Amino acid sequence: MRRFSLDELPQLVNVLRGQMSSVGPRPPLPTEASAYTAEMRRRLRVRPGMTGLWQVSGRSDLPWDEAIRLDLQYVDNWSLRRDLMIPARTFAAVVRPRGAY
Repeated sequence: MRRFSLDELPQLVNVLRGQMSSVGPRPPLPTEASAYTAEMRRRLRVRPGMTGLWQVSGRSDLPWDEAIRLDLQYVDNWSLRRDLMIPARTFAAVVRPRGAY
Protein backbone atom coordinates (compact mmCIF):
# COMPACT_ATOMS: atom_id res chain seq x y z
CA MET A 1 0.00 0.00 0.00
CA ARG A 2 2.78 2.45 0.94
CA ARG A 3 4.88 1.47 -2.06
CA PHE A 4 2.25 2.78 -4.49
CA SER A 5 1.09 5.63 -2.21
CA LEU A 6 -2.41 4.16 -1.87
CA ASP A 7 -2.41 5.32 1.75
CA GLU A 8 -2.61 8.89 0.37
CA LEU A 9 -6.04 8.41 -1.21
CA PRO A 10 -8.02 9.34 1.95
CA GLN A 11 -6.43 12.78 1.71
CA LEU A 12 -8.64 13.43 -1.30
CA VAL A 13 -11.42 13.97 1.24
CA ASN A 14 -9.31 16.73 2.82
CA VAL A 15 -8.85 18.32 -0.61
CA LEU A 16 -12.60 18.17 -1.28
CA ARG A 17 -13.28 19.76 2.12
CA GLY A 18 -10.89 22.58 1.30
CA GLN A 19 -8.51 21.68 4.13
CA MET A 20 -5.72 20.78 1.72
CA SER A 21 -4.72 21.67 -1.79
CA SER A 22 -3.90 19.05 -4.37
CA VAL A 23 -0.42 20.62 -4.76
CA GLY A 24 1.67 22.22 -2.03
CA PRO A 25 4.08 21.39 0.77
CA ARG A 26 3.13 18.33 2.78
CA PRO A 27 1.50 19.18 6.11
CA PRO A 28 4.06 18.96 8.90
CA LEU A 29 3.58 17.04 12.10
CA PRO A 30 3.01 19.39 15.06
CA THR A 31 6.36 18.35 16.54
CA GLU A 32 8.10 19.19 13.27
CA ALA A 33 6.41 22.59 12.95
CA SER A 34 7.28 23.53 16.53
CA ALA A 35 10.96 23.00 15.73
CA TYR A 36 10.91 25.11 12.53
CA THR A 37 13.24 28.06 12.21
CA ALA A 38 11.78 31.37 11.04
CA GLU A 39 12.91 30.59 7.49
CA MET A 40 11.34 27.12 7.56
CA ARG A 41 8.01 28.58 8.75
CA ARG A 42 7.64 30.20 5.31
CA ARG A 43 6.48 26.83 4.03
CA LEU A 44 3.38 27.25 6.22
CA ARG A 45 2.26 30.32 4.18
CA VAL A 46 0.47 28.15 1.65
CA ARG A 47 -2.18 25.49 2.09
CA PRO A 48 -0.63 22.03 2.51
CA GLY A 49 -0.98 19.70 -0.43
CA MET A 50 -1.23 16.03 -1.29
CA THR A 51 1.79 16.28 -3.56
CA GLY A 52 4.55 18.77 -3.94
CA LEU A 53 7.90 19.54 -5.41
CA TRP A 54 9.91 17.37 -3.02
CA GLN A 55 7.63 14.38 -3.55
CA VAL A 56 8.36 14.42 -7.28
CA SER A 57 12.04 15.20 -6.75
CA GLY A 58 13.03 12.17 -4.71
CA ARG A 59 10.44 11.55 -2.01
CA SER A 60 11.86 9.92 1.11
CA ASP A 61 15.26 9.49 -0.54
CA LEU A 62 15.93 13.23 -0.07
CA PRO A 63 17.55 14.57 3.08
CA TRP A 64 15.27 16.71 5.26
CA ASP A 65 17.07 19.99 4.45
CA GLU A 66 16.63 19.33 0.71
CA ALA A 67 12.92 18.65 1.18
CA ILE A 68 12.55 21.94 3.07
CA ARG A 69 14.55 23.78 0.38
CA LEU A 70 12.24 22.43 -2.33
CA ASP A 71 9.13 23.37 -0.33
CA LEU A 72 10.46 26.91 0.13
CA GLN A 73 11.28 27.09 -3.56
CA TYR A 74 7.66 26.12 -4.29
CA VAL A 75 6.30 28.76 -1.89
CA ASP A 76 8.58 31.52 -3.18
CA ASN A 77 8.07 30.72 -6.88
CA TRP A 78 4.47 29.55 -7.09
CA SER A 79 2.96 29.42 -10.56
CA LEU A 80 -0.06 27.81 -12.15
CA ARG A 81 2.24 26.16 -14.69
CA ARG A 82 4.19 24.47 -11.89
CA ASP A 83 0.96 23.40 -10.19
CA LEU A 84 -0.04 21.69 -13.42
CA MET A 85 3.38 20.09 -13.91
CA ILE A 86 3.72 18.60 -10.41
CA PRO A 87 0.68 16.24 -10.62
CA ALA A 88 1.97 14.89 -13.93
CA ARG A 89 5.35 14.24 -12.34
CA THR A 90 3.56 12.73 -9.31
CA PHE A 91 1.97 10.08 -11.49
CA ALA A 92 5.41 9.12 -12.81
CA ALA A 93 6.81 9.03 -9.25
CA VAL A 94 4.01 6.74 -8.06
CA VAL A 95 4.36 4.38 -11.02
CA ARG A 96 8.06 3.89 -10.22
CA PRO A 97 7.76 3.83 -6.43
CA ARG A 98 11.34 4.72 -5.55
CA GLY A 99 11.59 6.49 -2.20
CA ALA A 100 8.14 5.43 -0.96
CA TYR A 101 8.62 4.06 2.54
